[in-house]
Formats: sequence, structure tokens, C-alpha cells
Amino acid sequence: MVSGLLTWKYDMIQLSPEKETVTATLDQVHHSPSARDNTRIQVAILLDTSNSMDGLIDQAKSRLWNIINTLTTLKYQGKTPTIEIALYEYGNDGLSPASNFIRQVTPLTTDLDLISEKLFSLRTNGGQEYCGAVIRSAVQSLEWGHHEADMKLVYIAGNEPFNQGGVNYISATEEAVNKNIFINTIFCGDKGEGIATKWKDGADKGRGKYFNIDSDRKVDFVETPYDKLIEACNERINTTYIGYGTYGASKKKNQAVQDANAKSISSANSIERYVSKSKAAYKNESWDLVERSKTDPAVLKNISKSDLPKELQDKTTAEIQKVIEVKSRERDSIQKEIAVLGKKRQQYIDQTMKKTGTPDDLGTAINQSIIQLAATKGYTAEK
Repeated sequence: MVSGLLTWKYDMIQLSPEKETVTATLDQVHHSPSARDNTRIQVAILLDTSNSMDGLIDQAKSRLWNIINTLTTLKYQGKTPTIEIALYEYGNDGLSPASNFIRQVTPLTTDLDLISEKLFSLRTNGGQEYCGAVIRSAVQSLEWGHHEADMKLVYIAGNEPFNQGGVNYISATEEAVNKNIFINTIFCGDKGEGIATKWKDGADKGRGKYFNIDSDRKVDFVETPYDKLIEACNERINTTYIGYGTYGASKKKNQAVQDANAKSISSANSIERYVSKSKAAYKNESWDLVERSKTDPAVLKNISKSDLPKELQDKTTAEIQKVIEVKSRERDSIQKEIAVLGKKRQQYIDQTMKKTGTPDDLGTAINQSIIQLAATKGYTAEK
């Protein structure tokens, strides 16, 4: 499996009780040098999508970009690590019993719009929740980093006993520990019940953190005086993307769709996404000519005019290069503007939270553990 910017068509997914195998059509692959050469923060999110978990899925949608923004504050020896996210669902009757009701929705990828797209497509439906099986599947099937400083995290959330199914969660967590992967468990319900049903034991054996949350609670958002300014910046930054190649137009359209998805949750949630789009973690070089030209200055020599948007096809190479340079400078300026506004916004939110208290939800649980575990690996968090 290739790590980087990926667009997948999942034609068929077949999983055996012993090991997950995925049959997929790989439409487009762009190798990310940063993913191979830099320190990586890899996060696999395993969500229970059985009938009772609609609230959990809503929280995940509501907090995705906030979690990403927490990840982007981390540095290792002054360097910005590459961030990769994977998404699994389990416990859904729409999945094959032979697969232990598990599906890898996305592999580890830097394509954050893809994660958002797939997260918003999840639907709940009955099911048997086998925590040991889905942990083992993620540990065995994902392309985990081998650098000593790589931070590798699994977050599994659900509300049924942790020891259900034919795969022993103890052996699954042991396998994770052997690969330096931290298993963090999030029980959707009473803290004591989560302890009694082995969720805390799963985290303890996986060297991770145990949390319990009210998955039916609506996420509390704080509106700030900086939100409208950041929203205006996002409208401007979207005009700086130049789609190229087979998927350029569709990926650029999907970018706008994920803006709308974020806003459908709340205005404040969409602002979290817009802040993420100003960060290095928001990578689109597989379809955006502006970003691609920074890593490959000779890109225009290697693509045909038909791979460019129509408005550029009649221009000379020199003219196209000029457009790219203008868009690049414009984006850099807007990203710096968002970065300043984003810090002021977060300071405003932090001050408000001191008065109202920290919300009890999926995002808070993940964010708290990320910072704590990062410190043990030698990472620092920027304020």
C-alpha cells in the first residue's frame, strides 16, 4: 500500500477472520516525499457505526478539523511532521460477517479532504462490535512508519464490551505495542461501565489513554470576533487553486464540498477547517498545480496542455508559469493572514473555556491524549 495523496475507488472489500485483505482500484497515486523522509504523526480512527452511534459519528464530523489543528501544533526537533489519517468503521450490519463487520474506509493518507468526504458518508446500521478484530486489522493492514520518532496512534470509540468477538483484544494490543503503536480507547457511556467492560484495560495494555464521553452530546462551539475574517480569507484562498490532471477538476470541486460539509455542522466548525487549510498539513500537490510546482518546478514540462484547466490551455508555458507564481504569492499571503487570525481566535476560545469548562466529547478526548502522548515522544506543542 502506498502512503501519500490517494484517491481510491473501493470496488470490493473482502476481509477474512484471520487478516483483512482489500481489493481496490487505485485511481491516482502521488508519492509524498515528506511522508517518506520526515517524522510522521499517524492517526487511525476506528469508529463504531452500529445503530446507537449516530451521535459519535456527528461528533467526529464536528471535531475532525479541530483535531487536525491540534496535530499541526506539534513539532519534533523544530521540524513540522507529516500528518496522516486513516479511517475505519466497525460494527455495521452492512459489512460482511466474514470481515468481522470491519471496513477500512481510507488508508493512512495526507489527503484530508478525502478523510472528510468519507467521514461524511458514514451511516449507522445495527451490527456486532468486535474491538479486538478492528484493532488487529488496523495494526496489520496500515503502512505504519518505522522512524523511532514517528508517533503512531489508534483511537477506537464505541459502547459495547471491548472483549467481544473471536479476536482477543489483549493479543491485538500486544501486537500494536510491538510496533510502538499506542491504543487509545473512548467509551461512549458511563466511566465505570467502560472500565467494567474492559475499555480501560484495552488502553492500559495498549499504552494509551482511556476516556469516556457522552456521544449523544452536541458539540459546544465558541463563536469569536475573528470568524468572519477567517471565512473571507477562505473564499480568497479557494481561488488560488489550479486543478490539473485527470482528477484536478473533481478534487477542486470536492474541496468546496468539504467546505460546505464543515459548515453544515456549524459556522464555528467550518472556521476550524479554514484554519487547517492554512497549514502545511493540508496537502494537495496531487491535483493542485500551485502546490505541485513548489516541489516540482519543472512540472509544466511533464504535463500536456489537455491536463490543464481550459482557461490556461491557450497560454504559453511562460504565461502559465506567471499565473502559478501570482497564485502562489497570493496563497502564501492569505495563509499567513489566517495563521495570525487563527492564533487570536484560539486565544479567545481558550479564555472562554476557562469560564465555561472543557467540553466532554470525542474531540476533547483525542486532543488531550495527543498532547500528552506527544510529550512522551519528545514533541513540543506550539501555542
